[in-house]
Amino acid sequence: MTMKALTLAGLLSCMLTQTASAGFVIFNIRNANPQGTETVGPPASWTDNGAGGYDISITRGGQKVGLGSSDIDGTKLKDIDSLAITRTDDRTGLTGGAFVAPYLNFWITDGLGKYAVVANEPSNSAFNSLFNNGYDLTFADLADKTAKIYETSDLSWLPNKGLGHGVGLTFADLADFVIQAPSVADFTPGWAGLGGGAPRELGTNNAYGVNWVFGDTMANYVPGAPGYVVSNASVTSTVPEPSSLFIACCGLAAAGVNSWRRKRAAS
Repeated sequence: MTMKALTLAGLLSCMLTQTASAGFVIFNIRNANPQGTETVGPPASWTDNGAGGYDISITRGGQKVGLGSSDIDGTKLKDIDSLAITRTDDRTGLTGGAFVAPYLNFWITDGLGKYAVVANEPSNSAFNSLFNNGYDLTFADLADKTAKIYETSDLSWLPNKGLGHGVGLTFADLADFVIQAPSVADFTPGWAGLGGGAPRELGTNNAYGVNWVFGDTMANYVPGAPGYVVSNASVTSTVPEPSSLFIACCGLAAAGVNSWRRKRAAS
């Protein structure tokens, strides 16, 4: 490949994409037991396990803990390149819940003030098949899986597949929606359908666009177990370059071409 071709290839790469990676923080979503059917026990808790992750203790139904990141907020669902978490606790011989947690959800928006949570279901067998000591997913893995809509009663802005808006959707149907957590100001007035289990931090209302979620119902945790041991939560997305970086790339590409021309003229 000629120098000119290499420079052009570099320019095109600079024009098209950059890779954004995300870190995750841990937060308490809910400590209550809304069903009121279990003995009240200690709140959910966690400790840093020194392996880049956490030991998370869910002691009863209704408790809910999340690992969240807003580092790729503003990108579309379809731009997710990879989404991963490792789970290493040993549940051999324990019963009470499917060994497929955590479950996954995203805040999405129409950009006009409408928000919803898009989630997989831990009971979804098609999604469960992706679990292998955690998850290591691409958007292609998610695309044909059922996407349930939560935390809003206004579904009119979501796709209609003939079953009604927001019903019978897959992640592919939502590919062009933007990942964006509502702000504290957005949560302050609230909206119809926003519930106490929405992925936002208890007490502060801080929220994150991408969330791994633990607990919530009896089906998602194992009573008497020491907790979830997880590490290496990550998400990356490929997104268009900001215009300022594109301009810088153009300048670098032009300089490369001019340098190549001068060398050719001097030889």
